[in-house]
Amino acid sequence: MLTRRAILLLALTACRPAASAASAPSSAEPAGAPRPSAAPATSWQAIVDDPARPADERALDPGRKPVELLAFLDLRPGMRVADLGAGFGYTTFLLSRAVGPDGVVYAHNNTYARERFLEPKWTERLTTPEFRNVVRVDREFDDPLPPEAKDLDLVINVLFYHDTFWFGTDRAQMNRAVFAALRPGGAYVIVDHSASAGAGASDTKTLHRVEESTVRVEIEQAGFTLAGSAEFLRNPADARDWNAAPFAAAERRGTADRFVLKFVKPAS
Repeated sequence: MLTRRAILLLALTACRPAASAASAPSSAEPAGAPRPSAAPATSWQAIVDDPARPADERALDPGRKPVELLAFLDLRPGMRVADLGAGFGYTTFLLSRAVGPDGVVYAHNNTYARERFLEPKWTERLTTPEFRNVVRVDREFDDPLPPEAKDLDLVINVLFYHDTFWFGTDRAQMNRAVFAALRPGGAYVIVDHSASAGAGASDTKTLHRVEESTVRVEIEQAGFTLAGSAEFLRNPADARDWNAAPFAAAERRGTADRFVLKFVKPAS
């Protein structure tokens, strides 16, 4: 249950002015300057418990572990972040609440996802008060961020990196674009379904999985350094031989072994 203080904080957040694609919040610090290490505006659990979150997203929480994800990301008010492959906005909502009204979230989706799965629900959600600090980004993964998305603190891709293989994305170009958009010290976080050892990218379309080492090699080639990983989405019992895509997984959705990797753009 939300505390009285948490409810008050959430109410104040909802009343702040909206950000738009034409006028996104910006930082007064020089490019590359580290963000203030202010405490979170509210607890990670309070964000997850926000009554504005849709019921269908709450139902995914046991398999997505949003509290653990937020703790791993360690976001702060005022940060500028991007959500690549935002889908219907499960992660976007969490990021939006974590960075608060003075921050901004660039929520990206490509043409295939929008036309095949997301519309009109995605457009409708972007008009809600909870997404006031969210900037819609309709671009392909090859060049996923608009010119104004610079000096970012975080770019995250949750369960979509594997799709860029069968989309035919130029991932080297994509990862370089992410590198350019981040401030020095900024983080690039990948969450994805694990493929079997040695599978590489061979299961990306059939099983919607990718080998962790394949992702790591590609992102490090763009200039990133691996800074950490997390185990909260691991499942050693997963045989990694079944389709982890949401509709195909059915009752097994959320039980696939998943890796969580955090890369950083070197400070110099």
